[in-house]
Amino acid sequence: MQPAIRFDRIGLDLGGVAIYDDISFAVEKGEFVCLLGPSGCGKSTALRLMGDLLPLQRGTIEISGLPPERSWDQIAFIFQQPRLLPWRDALSNAAFGLELRHPSMPKNEREDRARRQMERVGLGRDLHKMPVMLSGGEKQRVSIARALALDPDIILMDEPFSALDPNTRVRLRDQILELWTGSGKTVVFVTHDMDEALYLADRIVVFSNKPGRIQAVLGVDHPRPREVLVDRALLARRNELIALFDELGEAKI
Repeated sequence: MQPAIRFDRIGLDLGGVAIYDDISFAVEKGEFVCLLGPSGCGKSTALRLMGDLLPLQRGTIEISGLPPERSWDQIAFIFQQPRLLPWRDALSNAAFGLELRHPSMPKNEREDRARRQMERVGLGRDLHKMPVMLSGGEKQRVSIARALALDPDIILMDEPFSALDPNTRVRLRDQILELWTGSGKTVVFVTHDMDEALYLADRIVVFSNKPGRIQAVLGVDHPRPREVLVDRALLARRNELIALFDELGEAKI
């Protein structure tokens, strides 16, 4: 089966700095993959290349067999910051992605699709609240609803929970897994937190320091929900990751 995403010998320089040196990896359809690595190693840059937000310099990227510039409509982004429009209510923000991508779609259809996703993320009673009235976790859930309303094949998530308090972060991790399970959607999730990667991922792609290479790809075929600091098999995987970061000269994450 053709992978959802394929990076083949990618090289990239930005501002005279080598970001990537011969990066190759693949993400299978329906897979939840975490990109893990030191800060500044190019994890988020990989998402931008997938989404055609950066031009490709060397190598080949395929999204379901197509170049990124021809497959943008298969993809939705969830960023670290929710990026809500402060003058629109929660429902209108959740529908905004559809408004941009499908401007000819009737407003009532956009709002119906957004309303269904707002209910899925637990905000069905908060549709008409303005962003200033929402907590950080609620704002991020609106951004998740906005992405899901697009019904993408692939969801790219760039450290979406890193700015939240620990309890909210744990709740949203569980909610993302619940929404993803059985959906058939492919998720690529950037993190620098190895415990988060072990909790979420089917596979973890570990990036080296710049210029980036793939340091390792680790499978995590453990049943969910997971208890990373209790399960012996997961602790063994965690120790492997710690050893990899030791090789990179990085502090334990």
